Amino acid sequence: MELRQLSYFVTVAEELHFGRAAERLHIVQSAVSQQIRRLERELGAELFDRSPRHVRLTGAGERLLPEARAVLAAADRARAAVAPRHGLRIGTSTGLGEHLDRVLAAFARLAPGAPVELVSVPAPERLAQVTDGRLDAAFVRSPEPAPGLRIVPLWPDPLVAAVPATHPLAARDTLDLGELAALPLSITERRHNPALVDLVIGACHEAGFEPPAGPVSGSLQDTLATIGSRPLWTVVYASHARVLQAPRVAFVPFRAPGLVLTTGLAVRAAAPPPHWDALLAACGDHGN
Repeated sequence: MELRQLSYFVTVAEELHFGRAAERLHIVQSAVSQQIRRLERELGAELFDRSPRHVRLTGAGERLLPEARAVLAAADRARAAVAPRHGLRIGTSTGLGEHLDRVLAAFARLAPGAPVELVSVPAPERLAQVTDGRLDAAFVRSPEPAPGLRIVPLWPDPLVAAVPATHPLAARDTLDLGELAALPLSITERRHNPALVDLVIGACHEAGFEPPAGPVSGSLQDTLATIGSRPLWTVVYASHARVLQAPRVAFVPFRAPGLVLTTGLAVRAAAPPPHWDALLAACGDHGN
């Protein structure tokens, strides 16, 4: 049994989707599937119930998950115990786009020689890893207060509509949310991003309509590819839209304000990370 296999298993268990897990791990889906199969053969048990429509943990998978997390956490602590900590481990949030480039460039100027390791994990796990010290800090959006953590607000992240480039709305400079009422909405499942889904669905209700449900894809890139060929819409953070390569999709700002989430930086309240002042200044010094 390898740590890599346990890491892949935990990622698939969190996403319940092999494609999204592979995207998080920055590897191809076939490699994830292959390692999970090897782990299952070694353990002599099926860990996932796979079907064309869903992926679920089996009873054996549910029993393994907390043990696998404990093993990976212990491995992280072992590495941290012997490795010098001169840089920062920062959890990233989906869709930071040009903000992340700006922060990293500014931090490199303010703390030359201090390495930064970016870690991509879901928001709840991001906060847990800041709490137990596996991460020094993490970017989060509209998080619930967490004991022992300090959330420093950084910047507002407005949303824009993503529509087919061939749709009449694509030629508009701005649009009202109600103009999208007839198009199906393709958006992530709420469990992956409750703040975003609640904001968008709530705004649709305030505009007087219930958005027809569109297909849910495994990643934003898949969603945009689908929108490029079908009359659908979704929302994308404006800072992310400016760096996306999606020629068959148009990104149109909303006319009225309100579709905005605030990005913050989570750190341990009692123990700021190394290079904290430089990191905060690199983010724009929006905290106090």
